[in-house]
Amino acid sequence: MLSDMQFIYEKLKEQYKEDHLILYGRSMGSGFASKLAADNSPRYLILDAPYYSFRKVVERFLPILPIRLVLRFQLRTDKWIQKVKCHTYIIHGTKDLLIPISHSEKLQKINPRMITLIRIHGGHHNDLASFDEYHNFVRDILKY
Repeated sequence: MLSDMQFIYEKLKEQYKEDHLILYGRSMGSGFASKLAADNSPRYLILDAPYYSFRKVVERFLPILPIRLVLRFQLRTDKWIQKVKCHTYIIHGTKDLLIPISHSEKLQKINPRMITLIRIHGGHHNDLASFDEYHNFVRDILKY
């Protein structure tokens, strides 16, 4: 999947300047988007309800199972975001029960100068787009 994403990124670079490309990853896609941003130089990275480490999400829901049997691939947003060179915007709902906002808060602490955390007060995991402030933040990010 990562090589497919890189292929598409390369194709987009043939048509657009790289500093015009914006990567967006939502939920499980946040790790993939972070990896792609770490390996390239997009204008921005936007993460919507990201996880710190997919292992942490799995451990939360399946605490008694050995992780090595459940999780074949390590999707490490925390590892890859350290190598991202562009500014990163994280949008996360304060009432997200699937991936708690604490994941995003820990991600922001990795590089607070380059990572802006936008809290959607009252937002859950799958309803952020129903909040006006979500659309306002996305519109403001895309203006620059």
